[in-house]
Amino acid sequence: MTDTLSPPDIAGVAPVSSITAEEPQKLKRSIGVAGGTLLTLSCLTPASSLFVLVPGSFAVLGTGTALTLAIAMVLCIGVAFCYSELGTLIPSAGGEYAMAGSTLGKGAGWLAFIQALIVVMIVPPIIALGTAQYLAPIVNVDPKLMGAGVMLLATVMGLLDLRANAWITGFFLCLEVVACAVVSVLGFAHSNRAASVMLHPALVGAHGGMSAVTTGTVIAGLATALFITQGFSTAVYLSEEMERPSRTVPRTVLWTLGIGSAVILVPTIAITLGAPSMSALDAGDIGGMVTAWSNTTIGNFVSLCIALAIINAAIVMVIQNSRVLYSSARDHAWPAPINRAFSDLSKKYGSPWISTLAVGVPGAVLCFVPVATLTNVTGVAVTLLYGFVAVAALAARRGAHRTNKAAWRMPLWPAIPVLVLAVLGYVLYTQAVSDLLITGGITAVSLLYWFFYLRPRAETRWIITVPEDEQPAA
Repeated sequence: MTDTLSPPDIAGVAPVSSITAEEPQKLKRSIGVAGGTLLTLSCLTPASSLFVLVPGSFAVLGTGTALTLAIAMVLCIGVAFCYSELGTLIPSAGGEYAMAGSTLGKGAGWLAFIQALIVVMIVPPIIALGTAQYLAPIVNVDPKLMGAGVMLLATVMGLLDLRANAWITGFFLCLEVVACAVVSVLGFAHSNRAASVMLHPALVGAHGGMSAVTTGTVIAGLATALFITQGFSTAVYLSEEMERPSRTVPRTVLWTLGIGSAVILVPTIAITLGAPSMSALDAGDIGGMVTAWSNTTIGNFVSLCIALAIINAAIVMVIQNSRVLYSSARDHAWPAPINRAFSDLSKKYGSPWISTLAVGVPGAVLCFVPVATLTNVTGVAVTLLYGFVAVAALAARRGAHRTNKAAWRMPLWPAIPVLVLAVLGYVLYTQAVSDLLITGGITAVSLLYWFFYLRPRAETRWIITVPEDEQPAA
């Protein structure tokens, strides 16, 4: 698991004693199940996923959106089991790359890290871009400018103490749940169609008539659906800051998945049944539907809650994602000056402040990239990332890992990770070639970095670390 630094094999690199002296400080363990669940639910950000990402699914899947989400959530149970076992076996802020690297080898860890990096850099601006739509009743601002502003605000908040952020984001999370509850009640109260339409999905066709949604379309939509529900993995990124991770991590992962799934799925069903028309459903104007079901005051209240939920999501994602960069620097993934910068912790708040800036500022720039491209590429990256986790879960019970009594063990192993891999493989097969090429191109460039920089410096670079106080006794 944790490699020992040995003398460098190239000239000009500091000796072992020098590297040890510059080793980064450890993150503070201050988060329990409640705080971890608040932060993780906020990163799953059920309200912003519902109000920003689900409307796009209505345009493609019509009344089959809820069914596709339900299938994705069932699949995520298996993925959550994999995360829970690996998160307690390898409690590292590196998340998926530490899991894959510790069980499958450094090369696999690097590939997992690249998929995670795609996700952590792209998801926050996608969410932030939805802010302007729901703040329109109060202020009319260009969505790209508003998204960039939200990313910069989230960056400032991410520099603060993690415990303080848990309560701030927890307050916003309550507003999210209220907004989702209002939409659910109004949607069910104004139901216009039978529940059976979700099992026989259809949408408005190109010529205005109804068109059936095929099974292939539903399966292809699973990549986006997995993206919508993927935030429960935040618990693993925070495992180094959780008290008693062997108990806290699995409880946080599973509680988050259950609560988040309900908060997303129930309003989606209500909107599907209560939309005034199929055209309104396909358009995905949820704020307009709420106003039509009630009045302008309630519509504005819900829109404001949604906007706050989006800001909340951006804050938590910046917090989570900065930990990924911090961990990669601690594991010497970059040239020495970059490693020192990304692993530097704020003396006042204990947060990796340069890593936080490195996530937040580029995120503000990405708000000016077409959102459809960002969403599709991220869906492919999330699917690949879950694949690495499933393979790592298959390898987690061999060798030294087999005797780790502190780790939580999933039921029905190895059937669950095998089934997860089979479904993910088919989901990838159904994705657009352009999205696969973009993600594959990024991965190919990262492999060049691996072969020409990291691999020749195996003794001093990409040394995957697990906190010493959480490793099993010999």
